[in-house]
Amino acid sequence: MIRLNNDYCFGAHENILKALCQLNNEANPGYGLDEHCKEAAENIKNACASPNADVHFIVGGTQTNLLVISAALRPYQSAVCVQSGHINAHETGAVENCGFKILTAPGEEGKIKASEIEKIAVDYETSVVQEHITEPKLVYISFPTELGTLYSKKDLTQISAVCHKHGHYLFVDGARLSYGLSGENNDVTIEDIASLSDVFFIGGTKCGLLFGEAVVITNDELKPCFRHYMKQKGAMLAKGWLLGIQFNEMFKDGLYFEIGKKAVSQALRIKKAFKEKGITLASDSPTNQQFVIMKDSDLEKLSRKYFYEYEERVDENHSNVRFCTSWATTDEEIDELVKDISEL
Repeated sequence: MIRLNNDYCFGAHENILKALCQLNNEANPGYGLDEHCKEAAENIKNACASPNADVHFIVGGTQTNLLVISAALRPYQSAVCVQSGHINAHETGAVENCGFKILTAPGEEGKIKASEIEKIAVDYETSVVQEHITEPKLVYISFPTELGTLYSKKDLTQISAVCHKHGHYLFVDGARLSYGLSGENNDVTIEDIASLSDVFFIGGTKCGLLFGEAVVITNDELKPCFRHYMKQKGAMLAKGWLLGIQFNEMFKDGLYFEIGKKAVSQALRIKKAFKEKGITLASDSPTNQQFVIMKDSDLEKLSRKYFYEYEERVDENHSNVRFCTSWATTDEEIDELVKDISEL
């Protein structure tokens, strides 16, 4: 069976494993205060062209989202995101369980619009009962989105401008950042994300690491006491150097960006095969996630050899499913899938 249901079903890139093995007998200080974390943080700041940023290493994505949002907001404030946003649709109410309401907008192809953020902000600012409603304070977006789509640099610039106009923080979830930056026709760089957002994270769990996400804080207002929040929320790993070693390996020579290119090129081969077969795309994704609407009978045939992610039922005979490549997907696996799609 070939797994194409997600991008975290394999262990880690071989360079990561080699580095961990080579340093296994080295003793280090705990809680991310080691030299590996310091070096990884410097390499990340260099890649982002943000020398004054604070960098913190967290184990997983959901933990990172609830940590950043709960650290940024006061109890009476709320986060804004598109309806399909990960914090709203896939995290079991983690943010709201911390006491923070999520305000949603419909968006388009998984992307919230600057105009929607503007409306939410103005609705609050012009309300005559502000003390009865939450104050929108943070805007959450993903790059790429839950549907594999991408914000353009123009999109991000407009969203950033609206956020800063209304005093909102812009938080970018980069769980799949490597694949987003490598997306077809993408015009956004990691430097752009760093300069346009107040805080973002660089995903490792889905992008070649055993585990780990790197939070990059560029807004000075969000920097104080962040490690206090990490400890309080159970996000401070005692063996923090394990995160530092992994991110250092990914960023010292640009490996993080290279693995994304390979995964996206394979995903686009899948996309092309479906299009040539006349199978409808659920979204026009230029990244490693491809969503398609398929006949259940065709899915049954593919399920004999492939794992894919079931999304939702479309009608009596069709379903929306996801095929997802990763840093570990091989050319041979895609060759087989392309052949089998053509024979449906």
